[in-house]
Amino acid sequence: MLEIKSLRAAIDGKTILDGLTLSIGDGEVHAIMGPNGSGKSTLSYVLAGRAGYAVTGGSVTFNGADLLAMAPHQRAAAGVFLGFQYPVEIPGVSNLLFLRTALNAQRALRGEADASGAEFMKAAKVAAADMGLDFEMMKRSVNQGFSGGEKKRNEMIQMALLQPRLAVLDETDSGLDIDALRVVADGINRLRSPDRSTLLITHYQRLLDHVKPDHVHVLMAGRIVLSGGPELALRLEAEGYARIAAEAGVTNITDAPMESAA
Repeated sequence: MLEIKSLRAAIDGKTILDGLTLSIGDGEVHAIMGPNGSGKSTLSYVLAGRAGYAVTGGSVTFNGADLLAMAPHQRAAAGVFLGFQYPVEIPGVSNLLFLRTALNAQRALRGEADASGAEFMKAAKVAAADMGLDFEMMKRSVNQGFSGGEKKRNEMIQMALLQPRLAVLDETDSGLDIDALRVVADGINRLRSPDRSTLLITHYQRLLDHVKPDHVHVLMAGRIVLSGGPELALRLEAEGYARIAAEAGVTNITDAPMESAA
């Protein structure tokens, strides 16, 4: 589904991704872990097409198409979804209107008919119930007055309604308490299917206790230095990054350029 080869990307002239290679097959869940500044969020933004991130080398193929040649809205219509580490509030924009507009915009680009009001409301109510979010909150402005956990649940509702082919989730577990983590993990697991893949970016093993990945990768200094199964996350939890950095020849993991969290 996704083939990344020798990807290089920079911010303000500073190289963040430095030859990253990764392959994600249909239906697979991959987790990327790494220290701050290693390039995790930069990878998610490059895949989504965020402005300000200059691709200076390599290629990204999504379902056989050149992802880097697509505008952000085209990537979304093709099935790429980005879940933010810090979902923003959009005052004055109805959450339900935002979601229906996004859904129908993607359908239009794919040549599909719009979802009717009744069809959309039924799906939105089911998604909100699945995520344990009071449907009355869906009538507010986007994320306005939501707690951190509610914002993440709202993003899982967005994912459930948009039904992406590739979900890139940038530290979705950040700021979640134990109960909210389980609910969000259940939402991710509910959407697992043979034709949908997921890239989880996380600092912590705790999410992977609930969402069992097929593969775990360690990202340092802008490239993947080690890959393995779920046991690799357990090793990181027990040992930290220093030993793996030494084995990979990364001399100082704290000196990597800091990626933008904005």
